[in-house]
Amino acid sequence: MDKYTLLLVDDEEEVVQIIIKKMDWEALGFTVVGYASNGVKALEMVEEYQPDVVMTDIKMPYMDGIELTKRIKERYPETKILVFTGFDEFEYAREAVHIGVEEYILKPINAMELSEVFTQLRKKLEQEVSEKQNMETLQQYYMESLPLLQANFYSTLMEGKITEGELDRYLTDYQISLEGPYYCCLVIHTSVTQAPENMNPVLLDTLVQKQAMERISDRWRLRHFSYMENGVAIAQLKEEEEITDLTDECDKFCRYAHRILGAVVTVGVGPVCSEILKLPGSYTGAREALSYRVLYGASRAINIGEIVPQKQTEMAPEYTEETAHLFKMIRLGDKERIEEAVEQYLGHPSFSGKSLQQHHVAVMDMISELYRFATNNALPAEEMFGDMRKLCDYLVDLMPDVLRRWLTDICFTFSDKLVRARNTSSQTIVSEAKEYIYANYADENLSLDEICRELGVSSSYFSSIFKKETGTSFIGFLTECRMEEAQRLLLETDEKNYVIAGRVGYADPNYFSYVFKRQFGVSPSKFRMEHTKGEK
Repeated sequence: MDKYTLLLVDDEEEVVQIIIKKMDWEALGFTVVGYASNGVKALEMVEEYQPDVVMTDIKMPYMDGIELTKRIKERYPETKILVFTGFDEFEYAREAVHIGVEEYILKPINAMELSEVFTQLRKKLEQEVSEKQNMETLQQYYMESLPLLQANFYSTLMEGKITEGELDRYLTDYQISLEGPYYCCLVIHTSVTQAPENMNPVLLDTLVQKQAMERISDRWRLRHFSYMENGVAIAQLKEEEEITDLTDECDKFCRYAHRILGAVVTVGVGPVCSEILKLPGSYTGAREALSYRVLYGASRAINIGEIVPQKQTEMAPEYTEETAHLFKMIRLGDKERIEEAVEQYLGHPSFSGKSLQQHHVAVMDMISELYRFATNNALPAEEMFGDMRKLCDYLVDLMPDVLRRWLTDICFTFSDKLVRARNTSSQTIVSEAKEYIYANYADENLSLDEICRELGVSSSYFSSIFKKETGTSFIGFLTECRMEEAQRLLLETDEKNYVIAGRVGYADPNYFSYVFKRQFGVSPSKFRMEHTKGEK
Protein backbone atom coordinates (compact mmCIF):
# COMPACT_ATOMS: atom_id res chain seq x y z
CA MET A 1 0.00 0.00 0.00
CA ASP A 2 1.60 3.28 -1.13
CA LYS A 3 -0.49 5.78 0.82
CA TYR A 4 -2.59 5.44 3.96
CA THR A 5 -5.71 7.58 4.29
CA LEU A 6 -6.33 10.07 7.09
CA LEU A 7 -9.52 11.82 8.24
CA LEU A 8 -9.17 14.91 10.45
CA VAL A 9 -11.92 15.83 12.93
CA ASP A 10 -11.86 19.16 14.78
CA ASP A 11 -14.44 21.91 15.26
CA GLU A 12 -11.71 24.56 14.80
CA GLU A 13 -11.21 24.75 11.04
CA GLU A 14 -8.10 26.90 11.33
CA VAL A 15 -6.44 24.14 13.36
CA VAL A 16 -7.32 21.60 10.68
CA GLN A 17 -5.99 23.83 7.90
CA ILE A 18 -2.70 24.37 9.72
CA ILE A 19 -2.24 20.62 10.17
CA ILE A 20 -3.01 20.00 6.49
CA LYS A 21 -0.69 22.72 5.18
CA LYS A 22 2.23 22.47 7.60
CA MET A 23 2.75 18.72 7.35
CA ASP A 24 4.38 16.96 4.39
CA TRP A 25 1.78 14.21 4.28
CA GLU A 26 3.07 12.71 1.04
CA ALA A 27 6.53 12.20 2.50
CA LEU A 28 4.97 10.61 5.57
CA GLY A 29 3.02 8.20 3.39
CA PHE A 30 -0.47 9.58 4.13
CA THR A 31 -3.26 11.25 2.17
CA VAL A 32 -5.82 13.47 3.89
CA VAL A 33 -9.17 12.38 2.44
CA GLY A 34 -11.14 15.12 4.20
CA TYR A 35 -12.04 16.73 7.50
CA ALA A 36 -15.16 17.07 9.63
CA SER A 37 -16.12 19.72 12.15
CA ASN A 38 -18.13 17.39 14.42
CA GLY A 39 -18.46 13.73 15.35
CA VAL A 40 -21.74 13.15 13.53
CA LYS A 41 -20.35 14.38 10.22
CA ALA A 42 -17.16 12.39 10.87
CA LEU A 43 -19.14 9.14 11.19
CA GLU A 44 -20.75 9.78 7.81
CA MET A 45 -17.31 10.36 6.26
CA VAL A 46 -15.86 7.24 7.91
CA GLU A 47 -18.67 5.22 6.32
CA GLU A 48 -17.94 6.77 2.92
CA TYR A 49 -14.12 6.76 2.90
CA GLN A 50 -13.25 4.07 5.48
CA PRO A 51 -9.93 5.81 6.31
CA ASP A 52 -6.97 3.97 7.78
CA VAL A 53 -6.49 6.65 10.46
CA VAL A 54 -8.82 9.12 12.17
CA MET A 55 -7.28 12.00 14.10
CA THR A 56 -9.92 13.64 16.27
CA ASP A 57 -10.37 16.33 18.86
CA ILE A 58 -12.32 15.41 22.03
CA LYS A 59 -14.58 18.33 22.78
CA MET A 60 -16.84 18.98 19.77
CA PRO A 61 -20.53 19.76 19.20
CA TYR A 62 -23.18 17.04 18.66
CA MET A 63 -20.80 14.14 19.44
CA ASP A 64 -17.46 14.27 21.28
CA GLY A 65 -14.29 12.48 20.25
CA ILE A 66 -14.61 9.71 22.85
CA GLU A 67 -18.07 8.71 21.63
CA LEU A 68 -16.89 8.98 18.01
CA THR A 69 -13.96 6.68 18.79
CA LYS A 70 -16.24 4.09 20.43
CA ARG A 71 -18.54 3.99 17.40
CA ILE A 72 -15.69 3.76 14.90
CA LYS A 73 -14.09 0.92 16.87
CA GLU A 74 -17.40 -0.96 16.97
CA ARG A 75 -17.84 -0.90 13.19
CA TYR A 76 -14.25 -0.63 11.92
CA PRO A 77 -11.97 -2.10 14.61
CA GLU A 78 -8.93 -2.02 12.29
CA THR A 79 -9.11 1.81 11.99
CA LYS A 80 -6.38 3.60 13.95
CA ILE A 81 -7.50 6.51 16.18
CA LEU A 82 -5.36 9.46 17.30
CA VAL A 83 -6.85 11.78 19.93
CA PHE A 84 -5.64 15.36 19.52
CA THR A 85 -6.84 17.72 22.23
CA GLY A 86 -5.98 20.54 24.55
CA PHE A 87 -7.81 19.00 27.49
CA ASP A 88 -5.09 17.53 29.68
CA GLU A 89 -7.31 15.62 32.10
CA PHE A 90 -6.33 12.16 33.29
CA GLU A 91 -9.88 10.77 32.89
CA TYR A 92 -9.92 11.61 29.17
CA ALA A 93 -6.55 9.94 28.66
CA ARG A 94 -7.54 6.85 30.63
CA GLU A 95 -10.81 6.39 28.73
CA ALA A 96 -9.08 7.00 25.39
CA VAL A 97 -6.48 4.31 26.11
CA HIS A 98 -9.19 1.93 27.37
CA ILE A 99 -11.10 2.03 24.07
CA GLY A 100 -8.04 1.42 21.91
CA VAL A 101 -6.69 4.85 20.92
CA GLU A 102 -3.22 4.66 19.32
CA GLU A 103 -1.95 7.99 20.63
CA TYR A 104 -3.19 10.71 22.98
CA ILE A 105 -1.66 13.95 21.72
CA LEU A 106 -1.87 17.20 23.68
CA LYS A 107 -2.13 20.60 22.00
CA PRO A 108 -0.05 22.42 21.07
CA ILE A 109 2.34 20.11 19.22
CA ASN A 110 4.95 21.08 16.66
CA ALA A 111 5.33 19.61 13.18
CA MET A 112 8.42 17.59 14.11
CA GLU A 113 6.66 15.84 16.99
CA LEU A 114 3.58 15.13 14.89
CA SER A 115 5.78 13.80 12.07
CA GLU A 116 7.36 11.35 14.47
CA VAL A 117 3.92 10.13 15.61
CA PHE A 118 2.83 9.45 12.02
CA THR A 119 6.18 7.89 11.10
CA GLN A 120 5.77 5.35 13.88
CA LEU A 121 2.10 4.82 12.98
CA ARG A 122 2.98 4.11 9.36
CA LYS A 123 5.55 1.53 10.45
CA LYS A 124 2.86 -0.18 12.52
CA LEU A 125 0.39 -0.19 9.62
CA GLU A 126 3.01 -1.55 7.24
CA GLN A 127 3.95 -4.25 9.71
CA GLU A 128 0.33 -5.37 10.01
CA VAL A 129 -0.10 -5.54 6.23
CA SER A 130 3.24 -7.30 5.87
CA GLU A 131 2.23 -9.94 8.40
CA LYS A 132 -0.99 -10.61 6.53
CA GLN A 133 0.83 -10.91 3.23
CA ASN A 134 3.81 -12.89 4.48
CA MET A 135 4.44 -15.50 1.83
CA GLU A 136 5.71 -18.14 4.24
CA THR A 137 2.61 -17.76 6.40
CA LEU A 138 0.41 -18.13 3.34
CA GLN A 139 2.25 -21.22 2.13
CA GLN A 140 2.07 -22.76 5.59
CA TYR A 141 -1.67 -22.05 5.77
CA TYR A 142 -2.12 -23.46 2.28
CA MET A 143 -0.43 -26.72 3.33
CA GLU A 144 -2.43 -26.84 6.55
CA SER A 145 -5.84 -26.39 4.92
CA LEU A 146 -8.74 -28.68 5.67
CA PRO A 147 -7.82 -32.34 6.07
CA LEU A 148 -8.36 -34.50 3.02
CA LEU A 149 -11.27 -36.46 4.45
CA GLN A 150 -13.21 -33.33 5.37
CA ALA A 151 -12.47 -31.75 1.98
CA ASN A 152 -13.68 -34.90 0.26
CA PHE A 153 -16.87 -34.92 2.35
CA TYR A 154 -17.75 -31.32 1.45
CA SER A 155 -17.05 -31.89 -2.25
CA THR A 156 -19.16 -35.04 -2.26
CA LEU A 157 -21.94 -33.19 -0.42
CA MET A 158 -21.97 -30.36 -2.99
CA GLU A 159 -22.26 -32.96 -5.76
CA GLY A 160 -25.34 -34.45 -4.09
CA LYS A 161 -23.73 -37.87 -3.71
CA ILE A 162 -24.28 -38.37 0.03
CA THR A 163 -27.39 -40.28 1.06
CA GLU A 164 -29.48 -39.67 4.16
CA GLY A 165 -28.30 -43.00 5.64
CA GLU A 166 -24.63 -42.05 5.22
CA LEU A 167 -24.82 -38.49 6.52
CA ASP A 168 -24.64 -39.09 10.30
CA ARG A 169 -21.75 -41.53 9.93
CA TYR A 170 -19.73 -39.06 7.85
CA LEU A 171 -20.37 -36.21 10.30
CA THR A 172 -19.30 -38.37 13.24
CA ASP A 173 -16.27 -40.02 11.63
CA TYR A 174 -14.92 -36.76 10.19
CA GLN A 175 -15.73 -34.69 13.31
CA ILE A 176 -17.82 -32.18 11.39
CA SER A 177 -20.38 -30.14 13.32
CA LEU A 178 -23.36 -28.88 11.31
CA GLU A 179 -26.04 -28.13 13.89
CA GLY A 180 -28.06 -25.52 11.97
CA PRO A 181 -30.98 -25.41 12.31
CA TYR A 182 -30.78 -23.46 9.02
CA TYR A 183 -28.02 -23.48 6.42
CA CYS A 184 -26.88 -21.65 3.33
CA CYS A 185 -23.86 -21.77 1.04
CA LEU A 186 -21.46 -18.92 0.32
CA VAL A 187 -19.17 -18.96 -2.70
CA ILE A 188 -16.16 -16.66 -2.19
CA HIS A 189 -14.63 -15.73 -5.54
CA THR A 190 -11.29 -13.91 -5.84
CA SER A 191 -10.56 -12.36 -9.24
CA VAL A 192 -7.38 -13.78 -10.78
CA THR A 193 -7.15 -11.10 -13.48
CA GLN A 194 -7.33 -8.23 -10.97
CA ALA A 195 -4.75 -9.46 -8.47
CA PRO A 196 -2.18 -6.92 -7.20
CA GLU A 197 1.06 -6.76 -9.15
CA ASN A 198 3.72 -9.31 -8.12
CA MET A 199 1.17 -11.24 -6.04
CA ASN A 200 0.72 -14.92 -6.83
CA PRO A 201 -3.06 -15.35 -7.49
CA VAL A 202 -3.11 -18.72 -5.70
CA LEU A 203 -1.53 -17.24 -2.59
CA LEU A 204 -3.82 -14.21 -2.76
CA ASP A 205 -6.87 -16.47 -2.86
CA THR A 206 -5.49 -18.41 0.10
CA LEU A 207 -5.08 -15.15 2.01
CA VAL A 208 -8.65 -14.13 1.19
CA GLN A 209 -10.05 -17.45 2.40
CA LYS A 210 -8.00 -17.20 5.61
CA GLN A 211 -9.22 -13.68 6.27
CA ALA A 212 -12.81 -14.74 5.58
CA MET A 213 -12.47 -17.51 8.16
CA GLU A 214 -11.12 -15.06 10.73
CA ARG A 215 -13.55 -12.21 10.11
CA ILE A 216 -16.96 -13.75 9.43
CA SER A 217 -16.85 -17.27 10.86
CA ASP A 218 -17.77 -16.90 14.54
CA ARG A 219 -21.43 -15.90 14.50
CA TRP A 220 -22.32 -18.05 11.52
CA ARG A 221 -20.22 -21.10 12.51
CA LEU A 222 -18.84 -21.25 8.96
CA ARG A 223 -17.36 -24.42 7.55
CA HIS A 224 -14.82 -23.50 4.84
CA PHE A 225 -13.54 -25.65 2.00
CA SER A 226 -12.39 -25.37 -1.62
CA TYR A 227 -14.60 -26.57 -4.45
CA MET A 228 -14.63 -25.91 -8.21
CA GLU A 229 -11.73 -23.42 -7.97
CA ASN A 230 -13.55 -21.23 -5.45
CA GLY A 231 -13.69 -20.91 -1.70
CA VAL A 232 -17.01 -22.21 -0.37
CA ALA A 233 -18.48 -21.87 3.11
CA ILE A 234 -21.51 -23.41 4.76
CA ALA A 235 -23.14 -20.89 7.10
CA GLN A 236 -25.35 -21.98 9.99
CA LEU A 237 -28.22 -19.68 10.95
CA LYS A 238 -30.50 -19.68 13.97
CA GLU A 239 -33.33 -18.00 12.07
CA GLU A 240 -34.06 -17.76 8.34
CA GLU A 241 -34.26 -13.97 8.63
CA GLU A 242 -30.56 -13.81 9.60
CA ILE A 243 -29.70 -14.18 5.92
CA THR A 244 -29.83 -10.37 5.51
CA ASP A 245 -27.31 -9.84 8.34
CA LEU A 246 -25.07 -12.51 6.83
CA THR A 247 -25.23 -10.81 3.42
CA ASP A 248 -24.28 -7.44 4.94
CA GLU A 249 -21.35 -8.96 6.82
CA CYS A 250 -20.10 -10.62 3.63
CA ASP A 251 -20.47 -7.33 1.78
CA LYS A 252 -18.41 -5.57 4.42
CA PHE A 253 -15.74 -8.26 4.09
CA CYS A 254 -15.56 -7.75 0.31
CA ARG A 255 -14.87 -4.04 0.80
CA TYR A 256 -12.28 -4.84 3.46
CA ALA A 257 -10.52 -7.30 1.14
CA HIS A 258 -10.34 -4.71 -1.63
CA ARG A 259 -9.14 -1.91 0.63
CA ILE A 260 -6.59 -3.82 2.72
CA LEU A 261 -5.54 -6.77 0.58
CA GLY A 262 -6.02 -5.25 -2.88
CA ALA A 263 -8.17 -8.25 -3.84
CA VAL A 264 -11.39 -8.05 -5.89
CA VAL A 265 -13.65 -10.45 -3.98
CA THR A 266 -17.29 -11.26 -4.68
CA VAL A 267 -19.40 -13.44 -2.38
CA GLY A 268 -22.40 -15.28 -3.78
CA VAL A 269 -25.04 -16.04 -1.13
CA GLY A 270 -27.33 -19.00 -1.80
CA PRO A 271 -30.89 -19.61 -0.55
CA VAL A 272 -31.54 -20.81 3.00
CA CYS A 273 -32.47 -24.46 3.58
CA SER A 274 -33.34 -26.46 6.68
CA GLU A 275 -31.70 -29.76 5.69
CA ILE A 276 -28.00 -30.50 5.14
CA LEU A 277 -28.72 -32.66 2.09
CA LYS A 278 -30.40 -29.69 0.40
CA LEU A 279 -27.16 -27.68 0.49
CA PRO A 280 -26.30 -28.58 -3.14
CA GLY A 281 -29.28 -26.44 -4.20
CA SER A 282 -28.04 -23.58 -2.02
CA TYR A 283 -24.59 -23.95 -3.59
CA THR A 284 -26.13 -23.77 -7.07
CA GLY A 285 -27.92 -20.55 -6.05
CA ALA A 286 -24.71 -19.05 -4.68
CA ARG A 287 -22.88 -19.87 -7.92
CA GLU A 288 -25.71 -18.26 -9.88
CA ALA A 289 -25.53 -15.16 -7.68
CA LEU A 290 -21.86 -14.77 -8.62
CA SER A 291 -22.87 -14.59 -12.28
CA TYR A 292 -24.78 -11.39 -11.55
CA ARG A 293 -21.58 -9.49 -10.78
CA VAL A 294 -21.62 -8.43 -14.45
CA LEU A 295 -24.84 -6.53 -13.60
CA TYR A 296 -24.30 -5.48 -9.97
CA GLY A 297 -20.50 -5.18 -9.89
CA ALA A 298 -17.77 -7.08 -8.06
CA SER A 299 -16.26 -6.41 -4.61
CA ARG A 300 -19.61 -7.03 -2.94
CA ALA A 301 -21.92 -9.76 -1.67
CA ILE A 302 -24.79 -10.80 -3.94
CA ASN A 303 -27.73 -12.63 -2.38
CA ILE A 304 -29.61 -14.75 -4.93
CA GLY A 305 -32.79 -14.39 -2.87
CA GLU A 306 -32.71 -10.60 -3.33
CA ILE A 307 -31.80 -10.31 -6.99
CA VAL A 308 -34.18 -13.02 -8.21
CA PRO A 309 -37.62 -11.38 -7.85
CA GLN A 310 -39.53 -14.52 -6.90
CA LYS A 311 -38.94 -17.36 -4.48
CA GLN A 312 -38.55 -20.63 -6.28
CA THR A 313 -40.77 -23.38 -4.95
CA GLU A 314 -38.08 -26.05 -5.42
CA MET A 315 -34.34 -26.27 -5.76
CA ALA A 316 -32.88 -26.14 -9.28
CA PRO A 317 -32.92 -29.55 -11.01
CA GLU A 318 -29.80 -31.22 -12.38
CA TYR A 319 -29.40 -29.85 -15.91
CA THR A 320 -26.85 -30.77 -18.52
CA GLU A 321 -23.91 -28.42 -18.86
CA GLU A 322 -25.36 -26.94 -22.08
CA THR A 323 -28.80 -26.42 -20.50
CA ALA A 324 -27.41 -24.82 -17.34
CA HIS A 325 -25.25 -22.48 -19.46
CA LEU A 326 -28.26 -21.47 -21.59
CA PHE A 327 -30.37 -20.66 -18.52
CA LYS A 328 -27.50 -18.70 -17.00
CA MET A 329 -27.24 -16.54 -20.13
CA ILE A 330 -31.01 -15.98 -20.09
CA ARG A 331 -30.78 -14.64 -16.54
CA LEU A 332 -27.86 -12.35 -17.37
CA GLY A 333 -29.74 -10.90 -20.34
CA ASP A 334 -26.90 -10.66 -22.91
CA LYS A 335 -28.63 -11.48 -26.22
CA GLU A 336 -25.42 -12.15 -28.13
CA ARG A 337 -24.36 -14.68 -25.51
CA ILE A 338 -27.87 -16.17 -25.48
CA GLU A 339 -27.55 -16.85 -29.22
CA GLU A 340 -24.18 -18.51 -28.65
CA ALA A 341 -25.68 -20.62 -25.86
CA VAL A 342 -28.54 -21.70 -28.13
CA GLU A 343 -26.00 -22.86 -30.72
CA GLN A 344 -24.16 -24.81 -28.04
CA TYR A 345 -27.41 -26.31 -26.71
CA LEU A 346 -28.62 -27.48 -30.12
CA GLY A 347 -25.15 -28.78 -30.87
CA HIS A 348 -25.51 -31.41 -28.15
CA PRO A 349 -25.34 -35.00 -29.49
CA SER A 350 -28.98 -35.59 -28.45
CA PHE A 351 -30.07 -33.24 -31.27
CA SER A 352 -27.90 -34.94 -33.86
CA GLY A 353 -29.06 -38.50 -33.21
CA LYS A 354 -29.23 -40.94 -36.05
CA SER A 355 -32.92 -41.73 -35.63
CA LEU A 356 -36.07 -39.61 -35.84
CA GLN A 357 -37.16 -41.03 -32.50
CA GLN A 358 -34.01 -39.71 -30.80
CA HIS A 359 -34.72 -36.27 -32.25
CA HIS A 360 -38.31 -36.36 -30.95
CA VAL A 361 -37.09 -37.28 -27.46
CA ALA A 362 -34.56 -34.42 -27.51
CA VAL A 363 -37.27 -31.92 -28.52
CA MET A 364 -39.60 -33.13 -25.77
CA ASP A 365 -36.77 -32.87 -23.23
CA MET A 366 -36.10 -29.31 -24.42
CA ILE A 367 -39.76 -28.33 -23.97
CA SER A 368 -39.83 -29.92 -20.51
CA GLU A 369 -36.69 -28.07 -19.39
CA LEU A 370 -37.97 -24.75 -20.73
CA TYR A 371 -41.34 -25.26 -19.04
CA ARG A 372 -39.68 -26.12 -15.71
CA PHE A 373 -37.43 -23.06 -15.96
CA ALA A 374 -40.46 -20.84 -16.66
CA THR A 375 -42.48 -22.15 -13.71
CA ASN A 376 -39.51 -21.99 -11.30
CA ASN A 377 -39.01 -18.34 -12.24
CA ALA A 378 -42.70 -17.37 -12.02
CA LEU A 379 -43.01 -16.81 -15.78
CA PRO A 380 -46.44 -17.39 -17.42
CA ALA A 381 -45.61 -20.84 -18.86
CA GLU A 382 -49.15 -21.73 -20.00
CA GLU A 383 -49.52 -18.39 -21.77
CA MET A 384 -46.14 -18.67 -23.49
CA PHE A 385 -46.32 -22.33 -24.54
CA GLY A 386 -50.03 -22.85 -25.14
CA ASP A 387 -51.13 -26.42 -25.89
CA MET A 388 -48.03 -28.52 -25.12
CA ARG A 389 -49.07 -31.38 -27.43
CA LYS A 390 -49.56 -29.04 -30.38
CA LEU A 391 -46.28 -27.28 -29.60
CA CYS A 392 -44.39 -30.58 -29.53
CA ASP A 393 -45.96 -31.71 -32.83
CA TYR A 394 -45.00 -28.37 -34.36
CA LEU A 395 -41.37 -28.34 -33.15
CA VAL A 396 -40.39 -31.89 -34.06
CA ASP A 397 -41.00 -31.17 -37.75
CA LEU A 398 -39.03 -27.91 -37.91
CA MET A 399 -35.87 -27.57 -39.94
CA PRO A 400 -32.74 -26.95 -37.82
CA ASP A 401 -32.52 -23.24 -38.69
CA VAL A 402 -36.20 -22.65 -37.87
CA LEU A 403 -35.92 -24.58 -34.59
CA ARG A 404 -32.88 -22.50 -33.69
CA ARG A 405 -34.82 -19.30 -34.39
CA TRP A 406 -37.79 -20.46 -32.29
CA LEU A 407 -35.57 -21.40 -29.33
CA THR A 408 -33.65 -18.12 -29.58
CA ASP A 409 -36.89 -16.11 -29.62
CA ILE A 410 -38.36 -17.92 -26.61
CA CYS A 411 -35.08 -17.41 -24.71
CA PHE A 412 -35.13 -13.69 -25.55
CA THR A 413 -38.70 -13.52 -24.24
CA PHE A 414 -37.69 -15.27 -21.01
CA SER A 415 -34.78 -12.86 -20.56
CA ASP A 416 -36.89 -9.73 -21.17
CA LYS A 417 -39.53 -10.86 -18.69
CA LEU A 418 -36.92 -11.62 -16.03
CA VAL A 419 -35.31 -8.18 -16.47
CA ARG A 420 -38.71 -6.49 -16.11
CA ALA A 421 -39.47 -8.59 -13.05
CA ARG A 422 -36.17 -7.60 -11.41
CA ASN A 423 -36.76 -3.94 -12.17
CA THR A 424 -40.30 -4.14 -10.84
CA SER A 425 -39.04 -5.82 -7.67
CA SER A 426 -36.42 -3.10 -7.14
CA GLN A 427 -38.95 -0.34 -7.77
CA THR A 428 -41.38 -1.94 -5.33
CA ILE A 429 -38.74 -2.10 -2.58
CA VAL A 430 -37.74 1.53 -3.16
CA SER A 431 -41.39 2.64 -3.21
CA GLU A 432 -42.06 0.85 0.09
CA ALA A 433 -38.92 2.40 1.55
CA LYS A 434 -40.05 5.89 0.57
CA GLU A 435 -43.46 5.32 2.14
CA TYR A 436 -41.80 4.09 5.33
CA ILE A 437 -39.52 7.16 5.43
CA TYR A 438 -42.43 9.54 4.87
CA ALA A 439 -44.33 7.86 7.70
CA ASN A 440 -41.42 7.67 10.17
CA TYR A 441 -39.03 10.57 9.41
CA ALA A 442 -39.91 12.14 12.78
CA ASP A 443 -38.34 9.17 14.58
CA GLU A 444 -34.84 10.27 15.56
CA ASN A 445 -33.72 6.61 15.64
CA LEU A 446 -34.79 5.84 12.07
CA SER A 447 -31.82 4.15 10.42
CA LEU A 448 -30.74 2.18 7.36
CA ASP A 449 -30.64 -1.02 9.42
CA GLU A 450 -34.19 -0.50 10.69
CA ILE A 451 -35.68 0.07 7.25
CA CYS A 452 -33.82 -2.96 5.84
CA ARG A 453 -35.20 -5.12 8.65
CA GLU A 454 -38.67 -3.83 7.85
CA LEU A 455 -38.26 -4.67 4.14
CA GLY A 456 -36.39 -7.93 4.75
CA VAL A 457 -33.36 -7.10 2.57
CA SER A 458 -29.67 -6.59 3.25
CA SER A 459 -28.40 -3.02 3.56
CA SER A 460 -25.83 -3.61 0.79
CA TYR A 461 -28.51 -4.60 -1.74
CA PHE A 462 -30.93 -1.92 -0.55
CA SER A 463 -28.30 0.83 -0.77
CA SER A 464 -27.40 -0.10 -4.35
CA ILE A 465 -30.97 -0.21 -5.67
CA PHE A 466 -32.07 2.86 -3.69
CA LYS A 467 -29.21 4.93 -5.11
CA LYS A 468 -29.94 3.60 -8.61
CA GLU A 469 -33.68 4.42 -8.42
CA THR A 470 -33.52 7.77 -6.57
CA GLY A 471 -30.08 9.15 -7.40
CA THR A 472 -29.29 9.66 -3.71
CA SER A 473 -28.43 7.64 -0.62
CA PHE A 474 -30.87 6.65 2.12
CA ILE A 475 -29.36 9.27 4.47
CA GLY A 476 -29.57 11.90 1.75
CA PHE A 477 -33.22 11.12 1.01
CA LEU A 478 -34.15 11.06 4.71
CA THR A 479 -32.43 14.40 5.27
CA GLU A 480 -34.22 15.97 2.28
CA CYS A 481 -37.54 14.68 3.58
CA ARG A 482 -36.90 16.12 7.04
CA MET A 483 -35.72 19.43 5.65
CA GLU A 484 -38.78 19.79 3.41
CA GLU A 485 -41.05 19.29 6.42
CA ALA A 486 -38.93 21.66 8.53
CA GLN A 487 -39.18 24.28 5.80
CA ARG A 488 -42.98 23.91 5.75
CA LEU A 489 -43.28 24.15 9.54
CA LEU A 490 -41.12 27.28 9.65
CA LEU A 491 -43.32 29.01 7.09
CA GLU A 492 -46.74 27.78 8.20
CA THR A 493 -46.44 27.69 12.02
CA ASP A 494 -45.07 29.83 14.85
CA GLU A 495 -43.44 26.92 16.65
CA LYS A 496 -39.99 27.33 18.16
CA ASN A 497 -36.98 25.88 16.39
CA TYR A 498 -36.41 23.22 19.05
CA VAL A 499 -40.03 22.03 18.67
CA ILE A 500 -39.68 21.81 14.90
CA ALA A 501 -36.38 19.97 15.33
CA GLY A 502 -38.12 17.30 17.40
CA ARG A 503 -41.00 17.02 14.93
CA VAL A 504 -38.63 16.24 12.05
CA GLY A 505 -36.45 13.71 13.88
CA TYR A 506 -33.64 15.74 15.50
CA ALA A 507 -33.19 15.40 19.26
CA ASP A 508 -30.46 18.06 19.27
CA PRO A 509 -31.76 21.49 18.12
CA ASN A 510 -28.22 22.69 17.47
CA TYR A 511 -27.54 19.82 15.11
CA PHE A 512 -30.88 20.47 13.41
CA SER A 513 -29.77 24.07 12.79
CA TYR A 514 -26.43 22.84 11.48
CA VAL A 515 -28.07 20.47 8.97
CA PHE A 516 -30.66 23.07 7.95
CA LYS A 517 -27.97 25.66 7.25
CA ARG A 518 -25.96 23.11 5.28
CA GLN A 519 -29.08 22.41 3.18
CA PHE A 520 -30.39 25.95 2.62
CA GLY A 521 -27.41 28.20 3.33
CA VAL A 522 -29.08 30.03 6.22
CA SER A 523 -30.17 29.21 9.77
CA PRO A 524 -33.83 28.24 10.47
CA SER A 525 -34.49 31.58 12.18
CA LYS A 526 -33.07 33.61 9.30
CA PHE A 527 -34.94 31.45 6.79
CA ARG A 528 -38.24 32.15 8.57
CA MET A 529 -37.50 35.86 8.84
CA GLU A 530 -36.53 36.21 5.15
CA HIS A 531 -39.60 34.35 3.88
CA THR A 532 -42.24 35.87 6.15
CA LYS A 533 -41.24 39.54 6.38
CA GLY A 534 -42.84 40.26 3.03
CA GLU A 535 -46.16 38.90 4.26
CA LYS A 536 -46.44 41.35 7.15
